Amino acid sequence: MPHFIVEITDNIKAEADLPGLFEKVHAVLIAHHDTFPIGGIRSRAIELHDYRVADGACDDAFVHATLKIGAGRSESVKKAVCDELFAVMKQHFAELFARRYLALSLELTEFSEAGTYKHNNIHARFKK
Repeated sequence: MPHFIVEITDNIKAEADLPGLFEKVHAVLIAHHDTFPIGGIRSRAIELHDYRVADGACDDAFVHATLKIGAGRSESVKKAVCDELFAVMKQHFAELFARRYLALSLELTEFSEAGTYKHNNIHARFKK
C-alpha cells in the first residue's frame, strides 16, 4: 500500500494523461517512503461509461481519486500526503478545468490489516 485509484468519466479520458498523473502521484508517495513502502505503491484508473453529473444538461465530467492505505499513519501525515496529492491533481487537470465543467475529488480510505491478504516480492528490490 498505498493504492491510488482514479474513477474518470469517459468524456475526458483522451485528454486526461493518466500515465502523467500517475507519475506525479508516485513521485509524491515515493517522497514519503518513510511512511509508504515504495514496493507497495499502485495506481490504476477505472473509466466510467455509465454516469450522470449534476442535472445532466451539460457534458460535465469528473475525476474521483481514492487513496487506500493501511491503518497506523498519523493524522498529520495523512493530511500532508492528501494535501500534496490533491494539489497534484488540481495542477494536472488545470488546463482541462479552465475550459470545461469538471469536478475533482480525493478521498482517503484507511483500513485494518485484518482481512487483507498480500503476497509481494517487489518490496525486496527496495531493501537492497
